[in-house]
Amino acid sequence: MVRPPVRLRPASRLRGALLAAAALAGSTALAAPAQAIDVVQLQLPLLQTSFTVKTAELRDPSKLIRGSSDLAELDRATSGSIGRELARVFSTPLPLNVRSFANQAVGSPLLDQALLLVSALGEVDGVPDTIDSKDLASSLNRTAASGPLTVVDLLQALPGRTVTVDLKKFFVGLERLQRQQSEGLRLAAATPAAVSPALAAPGPLAIQRTEQTIPVRHRPEALAVVVIAPKTGGNGRLAVISHGLWDSPEGFEGWAKHLASHGTTVVLPRHPGSDSSQQQAMLAGKVPPPSPDDLKLRPLDVSALIDAAASGALTLPAPVRTEAVVALGQSWGATTVLQLAGLRPSADRMQGRCADLRDPDRNLSWVLQCSFKATADQAGLADPRVKAVVAVSPPTALLFDVGSSQAMNARALLVSGSRDWVVPSGPEAIAPMTAQLRGIGGGHRLVLAKGGDHFNLRSPLEEGGGPLRGLILAWVNGAFQAGAAAAPGPTAPTLLPADGWGDAEIPLVDVTPALQQGS
Repeated sequence: MVRPPVRLRPASRLRGALLAAAALAGSTALAAPAQAIDVVQLQLPLLQTSFTVKTAELRDPSKLIRGSSDLAELDRATSGSIGRELARVFSTPLPLNVRSFANQAVGSPLLDQALLLVSALGEVDGVPDTIDSKDLASSLNRTAASGPLTVVDLLQALPGRTVTVDLKKFFVGLERLQRQQSEGLRLAAATPAAVSPALAAPGPLAIQRTEQTIPVRHRPEALAVVVIAPKTGGNGRLAVISHGLWDSPEGFEGWAKHLASHGTTVVLPRHPGSDSSQQQAMLAGKVPPPSPDDLKLRPLDVSALIDAAASGALTLPAPVRTEAVVALGQSWGATTVLQLAGLRPSADRMQGRCADLRDPDRNLSWVLQCSFKATADQAGLADPRVKAVVAVSPPTALLFDVGSSQAMNARALLVSGSRDWVVPSGPEAIAPMTAQLRGIGGGHRLVLAKGGDHFNLRSPLEEGGGPLRGLILAWVNGAFQAGAAAAPGPTAPTLLPADGWGDAEIPLVDVTPALQQGS
């Protein structure tokens, strides 16, 4: 498994080594700084030495290269190139959605995101064992509210003592990410947004939330389930939502609330071995990291829930039809629902590419995808009862056999954030969807969220659905209303209405026609 080069004190080493995987979680609640990084060790290309500078001095790199210091002498010897590189690195805006950062609340993935970005620069020393997220959130929110976050902004807000920055490595990674985001940003800017206040409005039905457990054959322990359903007046439809790595049903109860208020019963499994409680136990040294076998176990969890709803083992306010179900998921949960839709995992592309640090498509989601090399070929677990899926930010490029899309049993709506730096839209959404659409089509759609990142498209219960609520409702309604016509195929009609389904704060654009036309 490839990890960013993080070096921490022994008590913090496990946490630091797993920060890359934690970036896929979407709900990690680590805390923040009692002290900020004060010293930067600069490693310059082609040199075997390093230069120590204060973080505050990097606000104006020109001051560092005046006078008689070794760094100033080196700058003169290189005709000013060192000074230009320093200014370029430390004033570069980070590839983050500023509004998303400014709106992050305590108990969010904020610290994981920030530490992961710094760890990508080099090595971090001195992260405290116990830190509080309030200081970090306050500092970054103030900076983000006034303009783009830069590397210096992040360093001066983060906990720790020193960071070692390899300038060459930093720019290779940054430029690669910029390329991976560029096509999504271009398509999002060139495509009109589809806003629909009607679909975003809560439905007329009161909802109820219950927690249950059901026994399942494929796990030794019972499966915990959250059920969010209309109290009365439901339409008999069933949807399932699968959470991401180290996340939980709670991060997606807003999606469920919105659907339930419009009549659909929604069940949300808590996937053992890759949920938030597993992360806490792992960081405490009590259990190992998620197993590659979870690639197979997660879709089995969803199928077991459909079985339980059909048999009555899952207690629901009213009967539901289980012969046709819609499945939704985010990040690893999105990968899970694509498996259920009929996409077949394969280890073929992982051979060689996982070890190639220069691969132009390489991104943080490969940490997760490459961990499935041993189990991918046995994880084709389509469920024919799943007729449509919503896959938000799914890692796909290495994991799935694109040719297997011809045998899909469900129509797929793929959603990707234009500013997603964990699962960037270029290699993980646009490239595979383009290959699919220019093959047999199938009626699948790709929607880009302008300014969406890997974390701000989720929604807890109190938010009532977040920016994707109208889009999700439109796709779910379209799939159920289409009946047999919801099946994928070259002439499959769209499941999205023409009168809009997007959000005003994070505009949503359907780029499917542009990909089909090659524009």
